Amino acid sequence: MEASIILPVLKKRLAFLSGGKDRRSGLILTIPLCTEQTSMEELSTTLNYLLSIPSEKCKARGFTVIVDGRKSQWNIVKTVVLMLQNVIPAEVSLVCVVKPDEFWDKKVTHFCFWKEKDRLGFEVILVSANKLTRYIEPCQLTDEFGGSLVYDHLDWVKKRLVFEKFTKESTSLLDELTVINENEKGSQADKERATERNILPSFDPETVLQTGHELLSELQQRRFNGSEGGGGGGTAWSPMDDELLAQPQVMKLLDSLREQYTKYQEVCRQRSKRSQLEEIQTKVMQVVNWLEGPGTEQLRTQWGIGDSIRASQALQQKHEEIESQHSEWFAVYVELNQQIAALLSAGDEEDLMELKGLQQQLSDVCYRQASQLEFRQNILQSAHEFHMTAQDLSQQLDGLLGLLCADVAPADGAAIQQTLKHLEEKLKSVEGALQSLREKGQVLLDQMSTQTSWSYGKDVAIENKDNVDHIHSVMEDMQLRKQRCEDMVDVRRLKMLQMVQLFKCEEDASQAVEWLGELLDALLKTHIRLGDDSQETKVLLEKHKKFVDVAQSTYDYGRQLLQATVVLCQSLRCTTRSSGDTLPRLSRVWKQFTVTSDERQHRLEMVSTFHTAADKILSESPDLAELMVDVEIYEEVETVGKALLDRLTVPVIFPDGSEQFFGSPGDMASCAENIRDRMKLVEGKRFLEEDAEQRLDEESLEAEPNES
Repeated sequence: MEASIILPVLKKRLAFLSGGKDRRSGLILTIPLCTEQTSMEELSTTLNYLLSIPSEKCKARGFTVIVDGRKSQWNIVKTVVLMLQNVIPAEVSLVCVVKPDEFWDKKVTHFCFWKEKDRLGFEVILVSANKLTRYIEPCQLTDEFGGSLVYDHLDWVKKRLVFEKFTKESTSLLDELTVINENEKGSQADKERATERNILPSFDPETVLQTGHELLSELQQRRFNGSEGGGGGGTAWSPMDDELLAQPQVMKLLDSLREQYTKYQEVCRQRSKRSQLEEIQTKVMQVVNWLEGPGTEQLRTQWGIGDSIRASQALQQKHEEIESQHSEWFAVYVELNQQIAALLSAGDEEDLMELKGLQQQLSDVCYRQASQLEFRQNILQSAHEFHMTAQDLSQQLDGLLGLLCADVAPADGAAIQQTLKHLEEKLKSVEGALQSLREKGQVLLDQMSTQTSWSYGKDVAIENKDNVDHIHSVMEDMQLRKQRCEDMVDVRRLKMLQMVQLFKCEEDASQAVEWLGELLDALLKTHIRLGDDSQETKVLLEKHKKFVDVAQSTYDYGRQLLQATVVLCQSLRCTTRSSGDTLPRLSRVWKQFTVTSDERQHRLEMVSTFHTAADKILSESPDLAELMVDVEIYEEVETVGKALLDRLTVPVIFPDGSEQFFGSPGDMASCAENIRDRMKLVEGKRFLEEDAEQRLDEESLEAEPNES
């Protein structure tokens, strides 16, 4: 019988064991009757429960029953005493009926308990409350009988419930743990079946152990059954037997429970380890199967590199999605690797090989898949850089081609040189970009040539032929475009160099015209001396000839430059461009120079003739024999001198009708004055010669008469 079942009855306090003992160390059972009608059935139930608590040894010492009838009727007291005969006749040694003062005297005469001792099996005495100490020590009596024993019935019920609950749970738990532990000692198949059934105890061992320890602590502190150690009179409290205090039972249960629980914890640890190992195996195979299955298939289908930047970016985005899916499985791999490492550090010898095998398999698959992901990422990155370089090179070639196809109309040679420099820079940049494209293409080809198989034990051919052909096609196309641009640059360079020559020829031709104009200006303004004698005039003639040769060379140089200009224009097909006004200017200046130089030549020749004749006249001594001959010379001097004076007053008339004098009027006047002076000298000598001739004639006439 359990207290929890009859808890409402126990709470009524129909009877109780206070823990007190009589002088024979027998337990005191108290039945406090009240004014209300007492249910004999409930009392009997209570007595049966209370009598089941003490041990057989304790029961053998007998019970002293105190029937408190002070608040009850005599017939109820009698019924209770008689009921004791049926409930506990052998265990009762003495029944003390506490009577009210002088109330039952008459009725006692009708029923003497002592006469019924043989029939009842125990002694019954009527005693007042203050006389109980004759039979029982005050310290063993509760306060309601004037004793000092402290007893709290509700607290006792509560503790009893705890004790019974602990006893029941611990006993059941011990049985369950024993079964579980015994099953774990069986074969591997039994272990697996036990693991599959997942047998768990009905109660939490930790909670039951905690309850037992708390209960044991209460028992050890002498609080069980409501006792706290001291009576009201200061007398030391004497505890009940160990059987009643239940300490050995609780301690035995706790020891057994701890032992079985320790074994159970080891069983649970082994189960947990097996379960964790199986879970790890399952997860490892999930990771391996996915990586070698869908993961590998994803990578196997992604082998292209795209044909443009946009296509390569789309492939990179797709690869990032694949990497994201792989990252989830790699995270599982990291977690599994940590779990395996923890098991390896604390695992049994029998599990080490299996764990290491799982770890190695998982690591091999994950590292291989990560290497393939990285390899694919590197290829896509190289392809993206290749396409970017190809696009940049294509744009540079388009720009260079546009520049080459544009009409060239430079203003001068400096602009041409700047254009040529710009073209060379463009071409150099194109060459650098093409070289970079070749390098990146070769890197990409090398990467694809070293691509490994996608799965263990299989040689899977990767379709790279299209990728390789595309890379070679792009590089060859760019090479052809670059070669065409180089050819066009060579043509443009030649054309521009010809234009440079054209501008140079035009510039030099203009310079020749300027030089010829300067020679003409110098001829007119500085070449004005005619010489004071024939020797000086002869020197001037030689200088004039050299001067004319220089002008002739300048003119010929200008003509050659203009002819080269015409040829270059024809070569450049520059129909809108010709020598312009350079040729007419050159011709005009040359004609002016020719007229002027001829005039200068004639004047110098006339002056030379004049001075020669004059010098001949002026240098000769008077000789009558030659007088007749000198007449012609005099006439020549006079004629040439007058003609020369007249010529000095006449300007040079150019083909266009314009006129220009040599030097300034003062210069011409000085030259004319010199000629006149020379003519005066010649005329004076002529007069002298004529006088001399006349005297000779007169002398000859005078001599003739004398001879006759």
